Amino acid sequence: MDKIETLRQWVKESCHIVGFTGAGVSTESGIKDFRSVDGLYHQHFEYPPETIISHSFYMRNPSYFFRFYREKMLPLGFEPNITHKKFAQWEQEGKLDAIVTQNIDGLHQKAGSKKVLELHGSVHRNYCMDCGKFYTAEDILNSTGIPKCTCGGIIKPDVVLYEEGLDDKTVTEAVREIAQCDTLIIAGTSLTVYPAAGMVRYFQGDNLVLINRDKTSMDGSCDLVIHDKVGETLDKIAIK
Repeated sequence: MDKIETLRQWVKESCHIVGFTGAGVSTESGIKDFRSVDGLYHQHFEYPPETIISHSFYMRNPSYFFRFYREKMLPLGFEPNITHKKFAQWEQEGKLDAIVTQNIDGLHQKAGSKKVLELHGSVHRNYCMDCGKFYTAEDILNSTGIPKCTCGGIIKPDVVLYEEGLDDKTVTEAVREIAQCDTLIIAGTSLTVYPAAGMVRYFQGDNLVLINRDKTSMDGSCDLVIHDKVGETLDKIAIK
């Protein structure tokens, strides 16, 4: 049985699938990855990207942070791809319980997914640091300089910056979903970003699947590994 047929059979037999998605899923919609050859880490800025999107830099130099953030980190105008749509379809069919994602673009929700656990937050949620008022991604994009609330406070994107911890409630729920699923499909992630990548070790089910363009340190620990584009792979999985 070839790998695609094996995956098709496992999906067909599974009742509690969880998708664990990373930047490789977003790049198939045209969004830049941080670590790819043409990603943000390989572009030239006044400061390294990992410095700019750190909590201390945000507090010290919010003006430069928001200039970078608007230009490079607001993935608006992009559409869900085959992977987003396939996971949403499986959820609607009652096969997929949840999506745990490292992405901050909201494309899983845009595709129709309901249970999406965003480990690193979302650009679509922004809050005043003083009064807590909510603002959209469009509000941030259309603002100038340091975005300010009507109360005068600074508006902060609800994304996890370097030096910040993950949301405890989201982490707990993600670990529970991973621990309870029968099939975990890891899609488009190099599994190098911790602590998010470490959550995979909580999987206790039957089928651990990894679909990623490049090799990862987890390849030897998975039941099925497919080195290819995620969308092209999942597009071949038709459940009859």
